[in-house]
Amino acid sequence: MNENPIGIFDSGVGGLTVLAEIKKRLPSEDIIYLGDTAHFPYGDKSKEDIVEYSRENVKTLIKKHAKIIVIACGTATSQAIDVLKEEFNVPIVGIIEPTVQYIKERNIKEIGVIATEGTIRSGAWENKLKNAVPEIHVINKACPMLATIAEEGRALGEEGRQVIKEYMKPFKENKIDKIILGCTHYPIYEKLIDEELGYNVELINTGVTVANSIKDLLKNYDIQSIQKKGSEEVILTKPEPYFKDIAKNILNNEIKIK
Repeated sequence: MNENPIGIFDSGVGGLTVLAEIKKRLPSEDIIYLGDTAHFPYGDKSKEDIVEYSRENVKTLIKKHAKIIVIACGTATSQAIDVLKEEFNVPIVGIIEPTVQYIKERNIKEIGVIATEGTIRSGAWENKLKNAVPEIHVINKACPMLATIAEEGRALGEEGRQVIKEYMKPFKENKIDKIILGCTHYPIYEKLIDEELGYNVELINTGVTVANSIKDLLKNYDIQSIQKKGSEEVILTKPEPYFKDIAKNILNNEIKIK
């Protein structure tokens, strides 16, 4: 057993969708969430910059005694996770591998992926998916505006609706019925995506696959918390005016921000 917190980081508010799923499955765990808002968005940064930001995030969470670290960011997972695993002894989990495992277990042969420009450019999702399911057909779509619009609290307005309409075109044309939300900001758009596609589609929330993976990992390492109710601590590297309101919508409760 281990009462130390789970550490989570993202470039902004999106990773709270992962935190929410972890809290549902592990309500007794303390969680420290680090939003690197000073460097948001990660999606248009160089790999070198993303690795450096991610390294500093991990160091901060280790100083806070995190027993496991979740990279709740598609871009940081695709660009930095291998380096971080080599440099740090703490268990580190990204959003890609648990989701690919989910796809493999269900033997899915056709999948859409929406993610940031940097993530799509890296080929991380497609490479991992094809390694796991060699015959899989992957349709990728970079969605560079979605994270920024979500971060500014405009996701569910007319601007969000219009960009979703544009980004969903390749999936609508091909009637793709399973789409990975490859950036943790994207579950905020689930309702708009459903409405735009207009057919039955499974939107694969990486927060769900990660949370299930974390639950198994804590059990395997025997580092679960046994307290009755865990707490959340949220730290931002730069004040963000819309963060608290968006966080309340995602988590359904008020949070304190440092």
